[in-house]
Amino acid sequence: MGTRLLRAVYRSEERLMVKKIALLPLVLSALGIATCAAWADQKLYLRDGSYQLVSRYEVHGDRVRYYSVEGSQWEEIPTSLVDFEATERARKEETTQQQKELEDAKRIDKERFERQAADAGFEVTPGIHLPKEEGVFAFDGTRVIRMVESSAELVTDKKRAVLTKALPAPILKSRSLAVLDGDKAAVRILVGQPTFFVQLPGGAGARVELMAVKPAKEVRVLERVEQSAGGGKASEVRSEIPVEHAEVAPGLFKLRPTQPLSQGEYALGELVEDKLNLVVWDFGIGAGAKETHPEPEPQHSSTMTEHPPASGDTPPVLHRGTPPQQPQPSTQGPPPPQN
Repeated sequence: MGTRLLRAVYRSEERLMVKKIALLPLVLSALGIATCAAWADQKLYLRDGSYQLVSRYEVHGDRVRYYSVEGSQWEEIPTSLVDFEATERARKEETTQQQKELEDAKRIDKERFERQAADAGFEVTPGIHLPKEEGVFAFDGTRVIRMVESSAELVTDKKRAVLTKALPAPILKSRSLAVLDGDKAAVRILVGQPTFFVQLPGGAGARVELMAVKPAKEVRVLERVEQSAGGGKASEVRSEIPVEHAEVAPGLFKLRPTQPLSQGEYALGELVEDKLNLVVWDFGIGAGAKETHPEPEPQHSSTMTEHPPASGDTPPVLHRGTPPQQPQPSTQGPPPPQN
């Protein structure tokens, strides 16, 4: 039992070894003295039409010495019993078949690689691809981050509305603010100059801009919308940030800030005829530590609070839930001059 096991192990190891070595050509001299070494399992054909499965054979004068795969031992037979032409023909056919199988394997592997590359999206850097589906993505140099959509809400600047009622039109404009809930975005980016990729239908990526967002109490302000008391076209004021803007593939746009962003809150938004779509992709630079924000507005500009207005230059109160109403002209005249 032990001898059989050893023979089986040896035969297995012999097969692994000889299959890695190319066949040496059969050399026969005019004197009939030759040596042939075939380092792969092959058929040694005999003149009676049968064959021996061998891993190697050698020709010494009128004797052929071969290593039998079935017997796992060296054996000898006269050269007159061996059909060398049939043996060589079978060897060439086997070599051709092995070459064909190797080429087929290479072709299948190449097709699989090309199919995987085709299934992936745009390659932002060697080995890193965007998803194929639509969306907005950030690349921080090592990973692709899917940006999350957030819907802004228009709220009324209540203090400004009170002042417009107290003063004659058109001294002050009515004002509303586009705000996002929460003082910080859920998506955080830890590098100051990320690259954004926008692939949206209708070429919307060409209209996407980057803007700073101003945090206030429990909200973040995207922009101010101002309109004169007598009506007319509303003006939108926001803090846009310069970016390098390029179409890198059909319908895919690349945006990159021209300067590193400081810690703070930001958003990407689509502008349609210079008006901001209130569905934006907000994010923060930094891991949520105390951010630095844009310069505060001048003294006469309003900021947000939830306290009622008092005398003096106090912040406005925001009235949520409905779009701002058009202020009515005051029926009172201007205040009397001071003596």
